[in-house]
Amino acid sequence: MSSSIHFTHAITRRPAPSITAGLRAVDTGTPDLALMQAHHDAYVATLRETGATVVELSALDAYPDSVFVEDTALCLPEGAVIMRPGAPSRLGEAAEMAPHLRALYGQVVGITGQESFIEGGDILVTEREILVGRSARTNAAGIAELTALVAPWGHTVREVHTPPGVLHFKTDCSLLDVDTILSTKRLSASGCFAGYTVIDVADGEEAAANTIRFNDLVLLPEGFPRTRDAIAAAGFSVREIGNSECAKLDGGMSCLSLRFTPRA
Repeated sequence: MSSSIHFTHAITRRPAPSITAGLRAVDTGTPDLALMQAHHDAYVATLRETGATVVELSALDAYPDSVFVEDTALCLPEGAVIMRPGAPSRLGEAAEMAPHLRALYGQVVGITGQESFIEGGDILVTEREILVGRSARTNAAGIAELTALVAPWGHTVREVHTPPGVLHFKTDCSLLDVDTILSTKRLSASGCFAGYTVIDVADGEEAAANTIRFNDLVLLPEGFPRTRDAIAAAGFSVREIGNSECAKLDGGMSCLSLRFTPRA
């Protein structure tokens, strides 16, 4: 079974009241905490519906963006790598996540270089490689350190580039199955997905590119009907989840969980 789309575990964290002060590239309004929590509850319930064990951590009011747990770690079957976020206000989030991963993994390592920055939102794991996008939050030093850490586990890292003005690499792409990637046209046109089957999101629906394939379901943010239909037409089971409030903070489906199957 593919370790890049089938998972036994997920970790999420409840949104904190301080989420209204979360980072955002463009201010499109203050998130509604109650609505965000309702969307988050639906997200967690959907993950559990697939049979996965979901660890839902308590809110961290000291870290407004801590609901976006994906940026704190990379979880592989062999072990977990604690990230070093490129946003200074988020550095403490990674330290908060570490003990929870140590409870589930025999091997937990970390990015430690003072010049190294890397966030999970820039990392796309496929069956054949780990693609890491250079961005404002992930630099060459962080990618080099990650490459050295995962090599003993048999993983190969390929550095790619996040489109200008895009927060994270996975803002513009996601893995649908071992050979298929959902992508914006601006990213797929770069040629970084040569050798994969690519489904481009519909024009004007670029925010739909950040989905997750979790076991037998593709979780897609609500409001992108043409992309939803294209994914369904390709044979995937799609579940739409409300994401309007997280989207105000540049967050999507992948940002809200760490997904993994720890190897015994």
